[in-house]
Formats: sequence, structure tokens, C-alpha cells
Amino acid sequence: MNKADNAAKRKNPLRTDGQLDYERLIETDEFKHLVKKKKHFFRPYVIAFFAIYLMLPILTGYTSILEARAIGWMTWTWVYAFGMFVMVWVLTQIYVKKAREFDKDVEHLLGKHVRK
Repeated sequence: MNKADNAAKRKNPLRTDGQLDYERLIETDEFKHLVKKKKHFFRPYVIAFFAIYLMLPILTGYTSILEARAIGWMTWTWVYAFGMFVMVWVLTQIYVKKAREFDKDVEHLLGKHVRK
């Protein structure tokens, strides 16, 4: 094959049978940009989640900071633990909103590279 045939195959990620050739699709600049965009979005949330999640066993196991009473009989450990539920709900809502944008990007990408 010559260079023109190779360039045409990279540009059009479809096989001759009309099915999407995922190996060529993932090599497109648009796909790489989408993956980079998703990683850029997720990284701080994943780091924050694990940092907050792992702080509970560390603070309860090695310090007495969370043993003080916060509200009535509840200690700060309970407040922290319930706060983690709130954190999960908030992060889920953020993800759902952002996932809609990613879905639109994927639809655009597939619409551009898949013949209908």
C-alpha cells in the first residue's frame, strides 16, 4: 500500500463491511482529545474522593480528633461519615451533568466517523 491509502484508512475508520473499526477510531485526534478531556475532569475528583474517604479510618484509628461530641450523643466521627454520603451524592450529580457533555461529544465523534 502507498501512503495515500494509509492516510485514507486513518481518516475513515470504517471497514469495507460498514462496521466501525475501533482500532482506527481510537487513533483519531478527536478521540484522543476526548480521552484527555475526560481524564482532566476526573483526576481531581478521584484524588479528592480517596483523600476524604481514607482520612476517616486514619483520623479514627490514630487520633482522637473525631471522638468529641458534635451534636448531642453524636461524635464528629458520625458527622464525618454522614458527610461522606453527601459527598458521594454531590460528586454523582457533578458527574451526571458532565457525562451528558461527554455523551454529546461521543455522538458527534461517532456521527463524524460512521456512515449512516
